[in-house]
Amino acid sequence: MILILAFIFGITFGSFLNVLIYRLPREISIISPGSHCPQCKKPVKPYDNIPILSYLILRGKCRHCGARISPRYMLVELLAGLLVVFSIYYFGLNVKGFAAAYLSLIFIAVFFIDLEFTIIPDIFTFPGIVIGLAVSFLPGAFVGWKESLIGIAVGGGVFLLVGKLGELVFKKEAMGLGDVKFAAMLGAFLGWKSLLLIFILASFLGSVIGLAIIAFSARDKRRSTYVPFGPFLVVAGIITIYLGNTIINAYLNFIRA
Repeated sequence: MILILAFIFGITFGSFLNVLIYRLPREISIISPGSHCPQCKKPVKPYDNIPILSYLILRGKCRHCGARISPRYMLVELLAGLLVVFSIYYFGLNVKGFAAAYLSLIFIAVFFIDLEFTIIPDIFTFPGIVIGLAVSFLPGAFVGWKESLIGIAVGGGVFLLVGKLGELVFKKEAMGLGDVKFAAMLGAFLGWKSLLLIFILASFLGSVIGLAIIAFSARDKRRSTYVPFGPFLVVAGIITIYLGNTIINAYLNFIRA
């Protein structure tokens, strides 16, 4: 029953995430106007706004004009539901479980916004840094307040330094300030050790996928080779939340052997 409720909460919040993903980068109010079809501008009725179910019933089309609705809307809702359920299932109804669920929902929004618009809005990162630090004072958090502070400093300082060095080497922006603030938020929740692992994993993923994109772009000169770093930080963050300690301990045991 708890997991069912967690799924319902997740998909419901996922519906709100869709609003944020669409409106924030376009600088549209998230309050007004209400949900409507981007094509015909007709308001979406409450019975057509049920997460996942309405998309399936309408077969991904607007009830009024028949315009196609992006499958991303259902994907976001489904991801939100599944990640919230997995967070509670894996950690339980405790501080880590709620923190993992919160981060998962933020991750979804950051992934899709940065992927399309190459920005990470401050509305996610600044409150996230404060919340992450506040959570670190609670028993059972991922890290204590000292590690949280160091994580914020590492995310804000070291990542900024890496970005500036990347600019000097590649003669273009290597890491945006949005990535730096996002890293500081991750450090607030997970600490500096996990943050370094996130950076290593994200860099590896970014290199592999980036090289693949560059290879395809060589055939099409019109294709952009810029790859936002935020989505890779998100994937690395999810891996680290659940497997970070295992990976770090395995590495430490390896170098001690």
